[in-house]
Amino acid sequence: MQIKLRFLGAAQNVTGSRHMLEVNGTRLLVDCGLYQERQFKDRNWDPFDVPAGSIDAVLLTHAHLDHCGLLPKLVKEGFKGAIYCTAATAEIARIILLDSAHLQEEDAEYKRKRHEREGRKSPHPYEPLYNTTDVEETLPLFKTVGYRKSVQIASGIKATFCEAGHVLGSAVIHVCIEHEGQTRSVLFSGDIGRPDRPIVRDPAELDEADYILVESTYGDRVHKGRGDIKAEIADVINATKAAGGNIIVPSFALERSQEMLYYINELLIEDAIPNLTVFLDSPMAGAITKVFKHHSELFDAEMREFILNGQSPFAFQNLKITKTSNESKAINHIRGTAIIIAGSGMCTGGRVKHHLVNNIERSESTIMFVGYQAIGTLGRRIVRGEKDVRILGETRQVKARVVQIHGFSAHADREELLAWLKSLKNHPRKIFVVHGEAESAKSFGEYVREKTGWEVDVPEFKDEVILD
Repeated sequence: MQIKLRFLGAAQNVTGSRHMLEVNGTRLLVDCGLYQERQFKDRNWDPFDVPAGSIDAVLLTHAHLDHCGLLPKLVKEGFKGAIYCTAATAEIARIILLDSAHLQEEDAEYKRKRHEREGRKSPHPYEPLYNTTDVEETLPLFKTVGYRKSVQIASGIKATFCEAGHVLGSAVIHVCIEHEGQTRSVLFSGDIGRPDRPIVRDPAELDEADYILVESTYGDRVHKGRGDIKAEIADVINATKAAGGNIIVPSFALERSQEMLYYINELLIEDAIPNLTVFLDSPMAGAITKVFKHHSELFDAEMREFILNGQSPFAFQNLKITKTSNESKAINHIRGTAIIIAGSGMCTGGRVKHHLVNNIERSESTIMFVGYQAIGTLGRRIVRGEKDVRILGETRQVKARVVQIHGFSAHADREELLAWLKSLKNHPRKIFVVHGEAESAKSFGEYVREKTGWEVDVPEFKDEVILD
């Protein structure tokens, strides 16, 4: 039995998740994500490291763009195999990929016109990585699997999807390989959620695995508690209301927007914040929220009780879900304080940029970040404290109050990741730390090594290892 593991993305960086498992001639790709850090975006244009048509199947952990966002490009280059994931992931991926294609088509045309006007030339062609037609050709390849039900991927290779507790439908993928009486297993963490978070169930505890690829987005820090999150959100809303500004919340359409609505709804029920209008200004977030509504079987006990008591966080009074661009533009003419939740979460595109333009130079407004901001993104530059930032081709002064709420993360922290790993019932042969900036990944690798005595590696981009 020969098993080769190749780290083709999210190796000492956060986005572009892509890991290839090669077993006796069968090629499996676990995730096929888009790079979002500015310094790595060129990798999105590179051809895949092996011919796309030679890949037998894709196993998808969840529907965030940095895990599924290059699937249409893979299909465009010749992939014809199955894409295995949970039903909720398949539904959400459809929404996210169509939106991504649409934005890329718009962005390519916008950049072409802007560069012509400015006398500049792009290092890449003025065309999208993929278009909506490519997405439509990708969708029939999705095959849905249930949690904890093994699926035969190829001869001697089975995969089992278990709850990751990160976003709706997210999964940890356990790949079991049998060959000539020998058995080996490789566990891919995808993104691991935090225990006791609202809406989704907690991450599943592990049974056994010989090799584990574990994420490390927050592998060098410990989050604040949930109670602190609500208090911080309330403080921001109340202070901004008193100042007469707006609260702009750059938010990911999947999970973070729904979680934000959950907390706002709780604060309204508790009368801890004024009854302000809340805009969910993201067609994609609105569509994903509908998926949440009809996948209540994936909710945790607290969320199900919430729904049974008629207190859905997706349908409270004064919640306005905008659909058209005209509805979005109309928000800027509303007087008084409003809470505006809009994508993208790292301010790399979407409607949030327009709300930033209208509020970032207002000292009475607040920009409240509730998610991770990768190096090289506009969001990272704002939270880092830069006084001038470029938005939609123009430089803007940052006069608004900037707040970042770290404990909001859907990623487990250092101690939570270690607890998840230590739930193993066996001693793994090796741990590979991925999906974290270099400093975070190396810090977490050393922490695991120190606490467990296990063999730990922090692979670099395009590293290859043979698993014995």
